[in-house]
Amino acid sequence: MSFDRLLARIAVAFALLALTQSLGTRDGAILHAWDYLPVLALLLLIVATVALLAKSQPPLALGLLALLGGVVAIAALEGFTAAGAGYWCLLASVWFLAWAFAERLANRLAAASKSNWTGMLIPIAFGAAILLLWEAGIRGGNVPSVILPPPSAIWERITGNLPMLAADFQQTFLKAVLAGYVIGNAVGLGVAIAIDRSPFLKRGLLPIGNFVSALPLVGIAPIMVMWFGFDWPSKAAVVVIMTFFPMLVNAVAGLNVTVAMERDLMASYAASYWQTLFKLRLPAAAPFIFNALKINSTLALIGAIVAEFFGTPVVGMGFRISTAVGRMDIDLVWAEIAVSAVAGSVFYGVVALVERAVTFWHPSVRGGQG
Repeated sequence: MSFDRLLARIAVAFALLALTQSLGTRDGAILHAWDYLPVLALLLLIVATVALLAKSQPPLALGLLALLGGVVAIAALEGFTAAGAGYWCLLASVWFLAWAFAERLANRLAAASKSNWTGMLIPIAFGAAILLLWEAGIRGGNVPSVILPPPSAIWERITGNLPMLAADFQQTFLKAVLAGYVIGNAVGLGVAIAIDRSPFLKRGLLPIGNFVSALPLVGIAPIMVMWFGFDWPSKAAVVVIMTFFPMLVNAVAGLNVTVAMERDLMASYAASYWQTLFKLRLPAAAPFIFNALKINSTLALIGAIVAEFFGTPVVGMGFRISTAVGRMDIDLVWAEIAVSAVAGSVFYGVVALVERAVTFWHPSVRGGQG
């Protein structure tokens, strides 16, 4: 039996178990699955999927069924005073069904031996399952919003505070993060070239760079605020320090990846150091450089947000998070976290796309494109 079929059968087992348990209580009455027709219809659909699993049905059917299960589970809880064992069995069934969908789709893509847009369905399905179970689990467990708000409450705060969130995004990301990211990576790459050119600098600057990378962020940020003021330049300075060392280390390693035969060939063409650097060594180091760029795309945002905890104008993601926590406005805190997470993910994705366009010749890229 394949693993995806095993997961689907576990999902069906939980669905059948949910039929024998109470979904919860409402107004003093205990409700069972057969008392709530949408849930019963969902369970019957899940049971019918077992028969479909014996055939080669599209994996999308499993994904849509899992999505339907999560939505119905949340709708079924409306008005409940407490969730019962049947409700949690229903959620477990939805989770295993979504897992089976991801396994089957991944197997299909692996069999096709090439990547296409359908591969995006796996992370999308995983994210949707996490959000649905998050929403259903918070409601079913009656978790206070001060501990963990449901995604629906976070979305309401995002849509209700778009101008404020946009101003915070502009202050933190468009100013501090981008400026510090560009300067830090450019300086790191320039110092790496200087180190490669001079053995003296290699022995002197690398230990200093290692020392700087070990400095704690909470210690650097207040100093940068005193040096550059409360506005975004001090946050950009923190980002420069955080992004400098990863670029330095990766670029130095990449510049030394070429073999002696390749360098001898350039020497036989009477190529100068700079011609060899730009035509051979930097292109060979491109995967290492982009690796540092991807690492720094997340480090930069973290550094700018944390730096805003130690002094900033009345705007910025870090400022909003620190003040909202003081007011116990946890929904707004999570709204800022969601915006920063989306911004960081998009930033990383853009860098990854540029990497694929620049290093199309690399075996890892050519292998991924089939």
